[in-house]
Amino acid sequence: MSRKVHSSEVYQAVMNKLTERGVPLEAIADIVYEMQVPYKADLRKEVCMESVLAVLEKRELQHAILVGVELDTLAEKNILSEPLLSIVKADEGLFGCDETLALGSVFGYGSIALTTFGYLDKQKIGIIKSLDNEGGEHCHTFLDDIVCAIAAAAAGRLAHRIRDEDEEVDGS
Repeated sequence: MSRKVHSSEVYQAVMNKLTERGVPLEAIADIVYEMQVPYKADLRKEVCMESVLAVLEKRELQHAILVGVELDTLAEKNILSEPLLSIVKADEGLFGCDETLALGSVFGYGSIALTTFGYLDKQKIGIIKSLDNEGGEHCHTFLDDIVCAIAAAAAGRLAHRIRDEDEEVDGS
């Protein structure tokens, strides 16, 4: 018999997984800051962190994080079947499932989040680059794209809030 999983349990599992995998939320907030400071010179990193925390409350993103990290972990333990194991461990360029899983969670934050995701996936800024380049015993095939998604969603959310604030100041 299955049990109902409470939201707080899912949220805590996500936070634990990110910590276990070496992804400090501050590093994601740094990416959000880099993406948004050109549009708001007085942007504070605390505001970026608030946006990161807000998007991490979304179930769709939480589920993507849990699934992606689990697949990376199973690959590290050589538990996935072939040829999937080799594809995930090699992070093959045409695999695409890692981006697809992550990308699905940014749709709620508008086209700015979608384009930011693409930019981050190509440019590999900050911790994304570290995760993408880390080799050896660790597999981050899904995690680097998930971090792109978290940062892109948080940046998109923040971009909309900045526009709203600017309109309030202008009286528009």
